[in-house]
Parts: sequence; structure tokens; C-alpha cells
Amino acid sequence: METPLHRETNPPQPIKAVHPFWYKLKQNQMTWVGIGILAFIVLCSLLAPVLTSYDPTQIDISQKFQAPSLHHWFGTDEVGRDILTRILYGARISLGVGITVIIIASIIGILIGTVSGYFGSVLDLIIMRIMDMVMAFPTLILAMALAAALGPSLQNAMLAIAIVKIPVYVRLARGESLVIKEKLFVKSAESFGINPWRIIVKHIVPNSVSPVIIQATLDVGDAILMIATLGFLGLGAQPPTPEWGAMISVGWKYLLDYWWYPAFPGLFLFLSAGSLNLIGDGIRDILDPKAGR
Repeated sequence: METPLHRETNPPQPIKAVHPFWYKLKQNQMTWVGIGILAFIVLCSLLAPVLTSYDPTQIDISQKFQAPSLHHWFGTDEVGRDILTRILYGARISLGVGITVIIIASIIGILIGTVSGYFGSVLDLIIMRIMDMVMAFPTLILAMALAAALGPSLQNAMLAIAIVKIPVYVRLARGESLVIKEKLFVKSAESFGINPWRIIVKHIVPNSVSPVIIQATLDVGDAILMIATLGFLGLGAQPPTPEWGAMISVGWKYLLDYWWYPAFPGLFLFLSAGSLNLIGDGIRDILDPKAGR
């Protein structure tokens, strides 16, 4: 007779812990809507050579202003180029430039802000006054002025937008570093004589990055709109580069007769900026403890 001591018992399976970030992310449906829209646009842009057989810059006057059809889903432009093809290839530029600009601005802003907040004194005063001077101007107006002064090109437009975005991240990083440098672990590191730059890299920067990430996710959509605006004004990507703002800049002139020309690039611009804002709002709700109050 089998006794309880001889029975085989299955040890309880350990419960897998779910990281709070992923748990909160699963609860935010609008964030997943934004992720889905953005992922679809990015995937289509990466698969552009597979999805379309047209060249985004090839001119065919015989096909100009063709209405949307099975051959040209979004129609053609004033020189016969397929609009869908130009939109898909343009997504690489608009999204890539927007993300790159914010990454550059946030990295520079974190470095300057943490140094300013940690060392303080005259250095902090000089840095913050320079930042205040930049922030005194409307962001878009200053970006337009810088892009015009540097010359119309996509690279100069990126540089102009990065410059006007840096002060926001400097102020965020400085505010966090002012609080963190008074923490006990920082004071302990200082008492052991650790190099100040090592303290900044090892302690100040990692603990100052959370609000910067939140701001960066919200700013990507704004950067894409600014790139499109500069392109619309002729200060960004130059023809025949398939950039959404430049396409809208030419297409709006034909809006009444050929509505599809500016409508579809504008739709993709709206979806991209909207999806990034949804993602940014979701990440802010997750990482910012004050957002849910």
C-alpha cells in the first residue's frame, strides 16, 4: 500500500514576476494603438522595395496627375511619380530624422544639464542664461531662422531643430541633478574622494534620465512635424528627395483639382505624429509617478 511518504509530489512552479513597466503598458490600450500604427508605417517603409516596383524619383510625364487606381493606389504627382512609393520612402526620412534629432538633442541636453546642476556656481549661471536666451524665442520661428541662416538642406534643418530642442533637456537634467547630488549615495561617493566626473557618469546621469525619456518620446512627433514644416517652406529636404513636408508643399497648390496629391502625405504625417504622441503619453503615465494622480 502506497503511503503519503511514497507519493511523488510535484514541487510548486515559481510564479514569474511581471515588471511594473510591462504590466502598466498592457493596461494602456491607446498606447498599443499608437505602437500598432507606428509599427505598420515603419514596416511598410522598410519593405518599400517589395511593396512597390516604382522608383520614388523617376519622372514619367505621360503618367502625371493619375487618379488613385489599381496601378497607382495613391495616384501620381505633377511629373508622374507614384505618390505611394514616395510616401513609403519618405517615411524613412521623416521618421528617421525626427528620431535622430531628438536622440542627439536629449544626449547633449543630459550632459550639459547634469554638469550644470552638479557643479553649480558660475558655470551653472552661464549655462542657464544661454538656455534661457534660446528658449525666449518660439521654437519653430528660431528653427526657421537657423535653417535659413545655415542654408536649405536636410542636414541643416536637423541641426536647427536639435539646437532649439536642447534647452528643454538641459533644464530637465539640471533639475534632477540638483536633487540627486544631495542624496546620501552621492555624498558618500564624494567623501571617498571619487572623481566628480565619475560621479556624474555613474550616479547623476543614470538617475536623471527618466524624465528626459518621457520628454523625448513626446518630442519625436513634434520633431517630425517641424521637419515637415521646414520642408514645406523649402528649408528642409530639397527636390527630388521624397520627404513628406516637401511633398505637401508642392501638392497643396493642386488641392482643388488633384486632392490626392497633398492628402495622402498629410494623412501619413498625421498618423505618424499622432501615434508617437499616444506612445509618449503612455510612457509618461508609466514612468512619471505624478501622472496618475
